[in-house]
Amino acid sequence: MRLILLIDMDYFFVACEELRNSEARSRPTIVGTGNAESRGVVMTCNYEARKYGIRSGMPLSQARSLKKDALFLPEDFEYYESESKKVMALIKEFSDRMEEVSVDEAFVEISNRASNYEEAFEAASELKKKIKERLGLPCSIGISTNKLMAKMACEKAKPDGIKIVKAEDAKDFLKDMPVGKLYGVGIKTRERLERLGYMTVGELANANPMLLRDELGSFGTELINSANGIDESEVIESSEIKSIGRERTFEIDTSDKNVINAEIRKLSEEVFSELMKNGFSFKTVTIKIRYPDFSERLKSRSIRQTRSLDEIVLLAEKLFEENAEQSRKVRKIGVRVSGLLRQKGQKSIAEFS
Repeated sequence: MRLILLIDMDYFFVACEELRNSEARSRPTIVGTGNAESRGVVMTCNYEARKYGIRSGMPLSQARSLKKDALFLPEDFEYYESESKKVMALIKEFSDRMEEVSVDEAFVEISNRASNYEEAFEAASELKKKIKERLGLPCSIGISTNKLMAKMACEKAKPDGIKIVKAEDAKDFLKDMPVGKLYGVGIKTRERLERLGYMTVGELANANPMLLRDELGSFGTELINSANGIDESEVIESSEIKSIGRERTFEIDTSDKNVINAEIRKLSEEVFSELMKNGFSFKTVTIKIRYPDFSERLKSRSIRQTRSLDEIVLLAEKLFEENAEQSRKVRKIGVRVSGLLRQKGQKSIAEFS
């Protein structure tokens, strides 16, 4: 049986600040970009601050109006990255294979260390204890037989807990959740699914595959699989993040430019979300085109260092337009950014929307 953990460091940036600032441990604390008088935003906050309705992505000015005597601290990516490296090194000691998703999150496979859920829980408990004892940082851990369900279990484990979702319990665990809680469903997709009448994950699990494919392309099929707790993706060994990319195979090979551009935008939005979570800017955009005979074309273009969603979308669409073989159907499309650089400067509100 495959056993996978998702380790998510709780309110990581603020937790790092608590290590060096005793004041942050005793009051509502917010780490943000810029300042309340500018277009600064909340990057993360502790649970004390969340009691007042403060959330990530909120303008700092709004957060200050909700709790003006909270402790507001500027971002320090260099410090957070140094703590992240310690966390990831410790996690790696406990895993067969580790996939670092972001500075505060990692999947690990422990199938060679644990043969059942009880042993997996013991391993997760030991790892959680070591992270707290050695590094002083809290985390939550989800346990399941695939990455998707480990992620969903981890969301229920927060804060500072461990949650197991067995394979046979996955559908029941998911069914009553609002559809927007399903991993991979963003705001726009949630709104679209709700317009189609899918309000819960259970309703989505029983959706008509043909209808959802017509509405969302291959992503619709992926969503139905996810709603049923199905995910066959592997834990991919990784170290330093050198690039961020997403790919998607069309359910039916297509040459429809509107369908392809819509998929490019979805992939670009997913890539951009990971960029922002990790505090990266990028320099190069790459488009991947796979045809029905499995031949591929990879084309890249570099620009000035930037952190703009529009730049990803425009460049990816342009690269496709310039390099795709006319009228030939496409099997798979992919978008990747590289030339990553960790940023210390201020982000705009748009980057969190």
